[in-house]
Amino acid sequence: MKRIMLVIALLSACGMSGKQKPSEKVTPSKAEAAFDKLKTLVGKWDGTRYDKAKVKLSYELISNGTCLLERLNSPDATEMVTVYHLDGDTLLATHYCGAGNQPRMRCKPTGDAPKEFDFEFVDVSNLSKPDAGHMEGLKLTLIDADHLTQDWNWKADGQSHVGTFKYKRKKG
Repeated sequence: MKRIMLVIALLSACGMSGKQKPSEKVTPSKAEAAFDKLKTLVGKWDGTRYDKAKVKLSYELISNGTCLLERLNSPDATEMVTVYHLDGDTLLATHYCGAGNQPRMRCKPTGDAPKEFDFEFVDVSNLSKPDAGHMEGLKLTLIDADHLTQDWNWKADGQSHVGTFKYKRKKG
């Protein structure tokens, strides 16, 4: 009988140790709060890029809501995607570029309700040569619920330049 009571007590203790009480509220980390803010981008957007060309942008949640997929369509039929997701206390973005490479960039959110997301270069796969063109940074600015800008930092042949994209959310 003592053995059964001991087993029941141990099982009860193990079962309760990792669970939160229903009345307890867990505050999300800065990265989780930032990712939740990025999720508000879900939908379709119209925009212009740095050369005044019209572009289309869309966001959707994938992988059971753990990733945000961004799809960019340009008038020259180039399609590129970027996937955003949590990585511990940071956000990661992997950009699948029309240039055929895949830069990864990291953002460490600094506030609880950020409007700016500054992604810095981590590494790149499938770079054809060390000085080949690739995205080296990305800054997203959520101006309000219906306006977004992206500043793409492009590096090629040792030179960097920033191209700005401006978007407005499509209604309906």
